[in-house]
Amino acid sequence: MRDNNEMPGHLARRFQQIAVAVFLAEVDEAGFDLTPVQYAALSAVRTNPGIDQVTLAGLIAYDRTTITGVVDRLVHKGLLVRHASSRDRRARELQITEAGKRTLRGITPAVEAAQRLMLRGLTEKEGAELMRLLRKATAAGNALSRAPLRDAELR
Repeated sequence: MRDNNEMPGHLARRFQQIAVAVFLAEVDEAGFDLTPVQYAALSAVRTNPGIDQVTLAGLIAYDRTTITGVVDRLVHKGLLVRHASSRDRRARELQITEAGKRTLRGITPAVEAAQRLMLRGLTEKEGAELMRLLRKATAAGNALSRAPLRDAELR
């Protein structure tokens, strides 16, 4: 049996633990209360106003059954609002609020600092190579995920 540190899944899980811890620490220090998934959802709604929750889940590669809780928390915080869809009465369209826009503007420096901190110990060139390889590996394995990344056009 191989050592855990020789297994990509183990290292990916460890890096995810580190990434979440760094993100939460930087965001908290900046005075914000958002998780990485909440940040991704809020950012995706800003870029795609009027999307529904299922589309949002696909855009951020998040499980469709649990995206409701993420959206509920963002609505409760006053960062998103839901409106009945004009195209589908069963669907709810999402819009970012002014408070949500202010939060994204204010949190951006902390999120950027967290991204840099996650790559500490790597040269700029190594960081770029890691990012290239992560994009390549996740694209190749996307269809294997329980929550694959989907394009907004696939509504």
